[in-house]
Amino acid sequence: MVSFFQKSKGFTLIEVVVGIGVFLIFSVGIYESIQFVFQSVYQSRLRIIESGMLSEQVEIIRNMPFDDVGIFNGSPSGVLERTVTTTANGIFFTITRTVRNIDDPFDGTIDGQGVVDNNCQGSLAPVCHNDSTLCISENALQGHLNHGDTEGACGVPPLIDNSPADYKLVDIEIICTDCKQREPVRLSTMVAPKFLEGDPDNGALFVQVFDANADPVQGATVRIIATSTDPIFDFEDTTDNEGYLRIVDLPGALNAYDIIVTKSGFTTDRTTSTLANPSKPLASVVAQNVTQVSFSIDEISHINLSSIDSFCTAVSGVDVSLQGSTLVGTSPDVYFFDQSVTTDGTGSYVFSPMEWDIYSLQVLGYDIIGSIPGLPLNLPPGIEQSVQLLVGDDTANSLLIHVQDSITGQPVSSALVHVTGNSFDEMDRTGVGHVRQTDWSGGSGQLVYTDTTRYFDDGGVDVLASSGNVHLQSFVGQYADSGEIESSIIDLGTTPNYVTIQWEPFSQPTETGDSSLKFQIATSNSSTAGSWTYLGPDGTAGTYYDENTIDINSIHDGDRYLRYTAYFSTASTTFTPTLSDVSVTYTNSCTPPGQLYFGNIFSQEYTIAVGGDGFQTSTQQVTVDGDIFVTVELVGS
Repeated sequence: MVSFFQKSKGFTLIEVVVGIGVFLIFSVGIYESIQFVFQSVYQSRLRIIESGMLSEQVEIIRNMPFDDVGIFNGSPSGVLERTVTTTANGIFFTITRTVRNIDDPFDGTIDGQGVVDNNCQGSLAPVCHNDSTLCISENALQGHLNHGDTEGACGVPPLIDNSPADYKLVDIEIICTDCKQREPVRLSTMVAPKFLEGDPDNGALFVQVFDANADPVQGATVRIIATSTDPIFDFEDTTDNEGYLRIVDLPGALNAYDIIVTKSGFTTDRTTSTLANPSKPLASVVAQNVTQVSFSIDEISHINLSSIDSFCTAVSGVDVSLQGSTLVGTSPDVYFFDQSVTTDGTGSYVFSPMEWDIYSLQVLGYDIIGSIPGLPLNLPPGIEQSVQLLVGDDTANSLLIHVQDSITGQPVSSALVHVTGNSFDEMDRTGVGHVRQTDWSGGSGQLVYTDTTRYFDDGGVDVLASSGNVHLQSFVGQYADSGEIESSIIDLGTTPNYVTIQWEPFSQPTETGDSSLKFQIATSNSSTAGSWTYLGPDGTAGTYYDENTIDINSIHDGDRYLRYTAYFSTASTTFTPTLSDVSVTYTNSCTPPGQLYFGNIFSQEYTIAVGGDGFQTSTQQVTVDGDIFVTVELVGS
C-alpha cells in the first residue's frame, strides 16, 4: 500500500512552475511570430506602393527635356526639387532626388585620367619610366608617381574631353518616415542627351528591369519585336548586373517596338498594342536620342483560397471575383488580373501563378462576413498565401468593418465598435465570433439548435405574448415570481475560446430587483452528453452571469457544444424582466482579427465610433447601400 501511494503522487511545486514557464515561453513565441508576420505584410505593402511611385518618377523624368533634368539651384541645374512629400493610400512619403553629370571615359575625361592607350593585361596599369612603358600593379602606382614617373604609356597623350557632361545619373529614393522604415527604397537611372554618336537615323533603347523592392533584376530575358521597321526585328537579350539592357543602334520608329520581359520563376511584364489606352504602349525610338522604358517583375506567388462559414465549415460552390489593382489600360480601366471562379466541393480554389499586387475580393450569393488575412489582400512576391474567406447569408445591405493600427497597419482585435443609425444602435468588439438567438416563438422541445426560433424547455415564462421577446408569465395582470428557459444544444463547429455572454435589454426595470435576469451556461465536447452542468462566472453552479459579470470562465474553453439557461425573477409582480436577444462571443482559428460584420441592416447613413485600449476614438459616417467594406484606422493615444 505504501508503494502504491508513493507512485501515485501528483506534481511537485517545482514541476508546476517549470511547466508554467515553458508554456509562457511558447505562448510569447507564438504572439511574437504573429506580430512579425503582420509587420512583414505591412512592410511588403509599403514596398509595392513605393515601387509604383518610383516607376512613376522615372517615367516623368525620362519624358522631360534633357536640359530640365537637374536639381533646382543645384548642379546640374534643372527644374526638379531635391525633396518632395507626397501621399498614396493615405500614407505620407518623402522622395529625395539626386542628379549628377557623368563623364563617360569612352570619349575621354576632363582630367584625362584613366583613358590611355593601355596595352597592359588584366589589372596592370601602364606608367612611363625613363621613356619606357612599364606595366605595374595598381598598388605600386603611387610609388612610381612619387619618383617622377607619369601615368599612362610613354608618347601616348591621354584623351581630354572638353565637354565632360556626357549624360546624367538620376538617383531617386523614397521612404515613409512615419512607418518605421529603416532604409529607403532607391532607384537609379541614366538620362542621355540628344545627338548620339553613330547613324543619324538611329537611336538608342534602354530597357530597365527591377523587382518589387525596386532592386535591379539581373539576367532577365528581354524580347524585342518590331515588324514595321526595316529590317524587321525579333531578338532576345538579357539584362546586366544593374538590371539594364542598352541597345544603342536601332532604327527610329514611332510606337514600333514590342518588349516582353521574362525570367524563369518570375512574373512577366510587357508593352501592349491591343488596348485603346495602354499603360505601357509600344516603345518608340527617336533618331539620335535615347528611349528608356521600365518594367517590374518578381517571383511568382500563389493564393490558396478557401470559402468557409463562421463555424469553420467549408462552403462549396461560392462564386468569387478576384481583381488586382495594376492597370494595363485606362478609359476604360483594364486590370492586369481580373478573374471570376467558383470554389470546388471542398470550398477551395488555387490562383496560380500570381503577380504581387493588392487584390480585392467579391462574392455572389453570399455576404463576406470576414477574411483571414483582411481585405484588400496584399500579396507579396514569391509566397504561397492562404486566404480564408468567411461567407454568410446574402443580405441586401451589410457592413464589414476592418479596424487597424494607423502606423503598423496591423488589425486591432477587441476594439469596441459602436454603430448607430435611424432606429439602429449596436455595439460589439472586433475579432470575435458569436452565436445569437433573437426569437423563441417556435416553442420548446428542440434538442439540437437547428430552428433558430425554438428552444429545449421552459417554465414560468411566456414566449408568444410579445413578438421576439421572453418574459414572465402573466396571470390576471400579475406576473409569476420566477421562471426560466433552457436553450437547445448549439454546435459551434470549432474549438472555441469563449469570451462573453451578452443580452438585450441589458438593464431591466428597477422594480424587478437586482439580477432579475441572469444566466448560466453549460458546454461539452459531445452533443450527446448524458447531462449538462450549468455553471456561472466562477466555474461553479452557485454563481450567475448578470449585469455585473459577463466574461465567460475559461473552464469552458475548447468545448464545441453550448447551452444556456436564462433565469427570470421579479421583486414586484406588476413588473417583469424581458429577454429579446442573447449572444455568446468566442474566438477560434477562423475568427478574422480586427473585423466586425453587421448584416441585414437598412440602407441609410450610419455613424461608426471605434475605440480601443491605447487608441484614440475614431468616428466617421458611412452610407450603406449594398455590401459595404469600411477600414477604420486608429491612432495611438
